[in-house]
Amino acid sequence: MLAYCSFSAKVVLLPQTNRIIMALPIDFITRTRALLGEEFDRLEAALSADVPVSIRINPMKRTPAPKAGAPVAWCESGFYLPERLSFTFDPLFHAGAYYVQEASSMFLEQAIKAYVKEPVRCLDLCAAPGGKSTHLASLLPEGSLLVSNEVIRSRSYVLAENIAKWGRPDTIVINNDPEEIGEALPHLFDVIVTDVPCSGEGMFRKDEAVIGTWTPERPDFFAELQRESTGEWSVDNVRLCASRGRRIIHDIWNALKPGGILIYSTCTYNTEEDEENIHYIIEELGAEALPIPTQEEWQITGALRFEHPVYRFFPHKTRGEGFFLAALRKAEGEIEEIRVKSKGKKERGKAALSIPQEARLFLSDETSFSLEWNGSFLRAYPKAHSDLFSLINAKPLRVLSAGICLGEAKGKDFIPSQELALSTALTPNAFPSVELEWEDAIKFLKKEALVLPSGTDKGYVLVRYQGLPLGFVKNLGNRANNLYPQEWRIRTGYIPEEIKLFLGR
Repeated sequence: MLAYCSFSAKVVLLPQTNRIIMALPIDFITRTRALLGEEFDRLEAALSADVPVSIRINPMKRTPAPKAGAPVAWCESGFYLPERLSFTFDPLFHAGAYYVQEASSMFLEQAIKAYVKEPVRCLDLCAAPGGKSTHLASLLPEGSLLVSNEVIRSRSYVLAENIAKWGRPDTIVINNDPEEIGEALPHLFDVIVTDVPCSGEGMFRKDEAVIGTWTPERPDFFAELQRESTGEWSVDNVRLCASRGRRIIHDIWNALKPGGILIYSTCTYNTEEDEENIHYIIEELGAEALPIPTQEEWQITGALRFEHPVYRFFPHKTRGEGFFLAALRKAEGEIEEIRVKSKGKKERGKAALSIPQEARLFLSDETSFSLEWNGSFLRAYPKAHSDLFSLINAKPLRVLSAGICLGEAKGKDFIPSQELALSTALTPNAFPSVELEWEDAIKFLKKEALVLPSGTDKGYVLVRYQGLPLGFVKNLGNRANNLYPQEWRIRTGYIPEEIKLFLGR
């Protein structure tokens, strides 16, 4: 049954229950029906269906495919799961064995495979929480460098955490406005991925503000729903997001090399934020829209306005959420040289700490890395990109992480870092290790005390779960200090009665 309320949202009730499936803003209904015609009814029905659960496995950590998973057609490492797992309580999730990501957005893979054939310098501009960055880390050809940026400070730390968990060493995480990057790094990047902030229409059924449950105990639910459903989406917000998207592209355009590839995406349906912005980039910036090979059975929708090659996912056609993507090539031209200021007298005069000899043994291929101190922290930078790491570090950019943090010097002690524990460049036998059962792995991830097996070597010990590193403890004999980062820990004290894990227990 359908119930229309006095406020600007349409509420759909599941027959024989009191569960509200979806509350769509009336303006959204009017606009999208005009866009899709009779097809809108199918979209509306799909928005009331269950949200598919999908993950990408980490090929760099040799994660096996889920036994019960169905492949995502446009992503080799993507799989749909038959049900939602207890991701918070799965140590493999925290070890970077897989990433929970919406399936439609994995279509990025097809754009990269179509136009990136050799090592590149790639920028993921609006990268938090890290879905596309971790995907790019798996996709980019060997020898590439990935710079992941997030302008919102709090979200940038989440991004850095997820990049560290994925384990690829040739990455940099920064926290800057696009304009700052465009000015500081002209013509540096061969590829820029811009998943621009949008009005989020494609994520309506995952948005708790428009999904809820009415019960007799919640008599004010409809009033709550009115406040919530009108607080996020609006026509004015669509226009604001479209304008913001154009501003972001303008600000970052100078950082893209002439002849480079820009990948533009949103998770929304309207043409203002999608086709109209692509047309604007073509007309105002001289870009060329590029076709991406697809298969008919994927049921990807093309342009709803203009004739440019664009790729749109609707949940009534494809198994996933709403998504839009286009690839564009910047016109050829002269490449601007990046100027770097020389170091000041004080900085040149500083005496560098000596590199601990044991630190060189932490990496499986130490000859591929340059080891440098950054304050009290020792970092390993891939030699193939040492000039770029130096360049970005020299610029007025806020660098959160670069390469691999090997550890921190504290007095005479050198404490290995969490980044090192999770890096795919770690020498497997660099540290003594202990395999944990699920219960102890969760204790470790909650930063609780652990009791290690008798006979475990004293000193820094790598703890593992199902073979994958989780982090370090310092074994003192009678106890072990848990070195898991405080800000990464599992904070909830609640553990569900039934735990569903990726590889079972």
